[in-house]
Amino acid sequence: MSSLANQLVRAEKEEIARAIRTLLGRPLVSLQSDPAAFDLIRKRRQPLIQWFDYFCGWRLVVEPRQGYARLVKVRTEPGATRPARRRRATRAPFDRRRYTLFCLCAAELLTSPVTTIGMLAQRVVQAAAVEADVPAFDPVKAGERAALVDALKLLEHHGAITVMDGTTDSYLDDEDAKVLYRVDTTRVIRLLAAPVPPSRIAARAAEEPDPGTLAELTAALTTESRYGGDEPTETQRNLWARHSLIRRLLDEPVVYRADLTGAESDYAASLTGRQILRRAAEEAGFVLEERAEGFLLVDPDGTATDTRFPDDGSHAKVAALLLLDLLVSAGPVTARRLDAEANGLLRRFPQWAKAYQSDGGGARLAADALEVLTMFGLARRTGDRVAALPAAARYRVDRGTAVQEDA
Repeated sequence: MSSLANQLVRAEKEEIARAIRTLLGRPLVSLQSDPAAFDLIRKRRQPLIQWFDYFCGWRLVVEPRQGYARLVKVRTEPGATRPARRRRATRAPFDRRRYTLFCLCAAELLTSPVTTIGMLAQRVVQAAAVEADVPAFDPVKAGERAALVDALKLLEHHGAITVMDGTTDSYLDDEDAKVLYRVDTTRVIRLLAAPVPPSRIAARAAEEPDPGTLAELTAALTTESRYGGDEPTETQRNLWARHSLIRRLLDEPVVYRADLTGAESDYAASLTGRQILRRAAEEAGFVLEERAEGFLLVDPDGTATDTRFPDDGSHAKVAALLLLDLLVSAGPVTARRLDAEANGLLRRFPQWAKAYQSDGGGARLAADALEVLTMFGLARRTGDRVAALPAAARYRVDRGTAVQEDA
């Protein structure tokens, strides 16, 4: 093979790897938001579709004419570590009310290609009124309007709606604000990642109104028929083991062997499983770290992640790094000890973390920091005790040097 051919093959592999990591970090990429990334995904869409299907069992939809690519990720287990976040300055996670209004807005937007914020708000009022378990929506209340704005701005972020006139934020202060939207109904539908359409679940719920079946009906949303259900074949069991293990590696910062299922553990220990894990990591441009305690995929460019640690982007992350040193060096400690340590930080730096410089601020800071550590697989709380997990040793402070940097 000529030198030029080698260079072309290498360039193609690098582009595919970069596109894989881009989609992992942003499962919805549009031409409007990132033309370069979308063009790369469009150009390499066939090998990308094959990669995600083979290694993860995830579906990649690329719509060149409509200008977006959607990676339909299905989690092995539901989790709350990656909540939707408000697009306003606070970046606070969505609460139950905002998720509810987001779903109601998405449903109502399917009825018209163009709407105003006032018309949409009235349709949400009507939709909430007919749903027995959904609280009524009252646009007169400022808090309710703020929740609706957060839901709409997230839809804007995903390209499901586009503001043609006015600004969504104007609705915060004025119930009669004039805002005109163009609706991309196809994009709205693509936001849903459940393998089973909710309409089928709703039909079953109508036939089986027993409240005891609600958990089963909810779980049915994520049932994937390709794995054989309750009576899988040997091939389907192996397929599930591969997909579930690689999904966890791609979704979670750290995967500990102790947390794997029996099938995942056996697959990871097998010769075939180890080869496929290494191949998946290499083709996606990751560095696979395999330790006695578990596995870690490192992205040298940080493209595949939506958040980082260490990071000074929030006071909670800074406190998490400082408290982590205590957990690593002192072993399991009580939650009260963490609270006291956080209070000590606030006293030492009175001009820092002003949102926590009040009564009970230390406990709130410790709780937020622990949430960060838990999300990154660095600590775990059991009862009243908090312990560092093996990956936390990466951030051990050498008293003569600076904190080790994140890989």
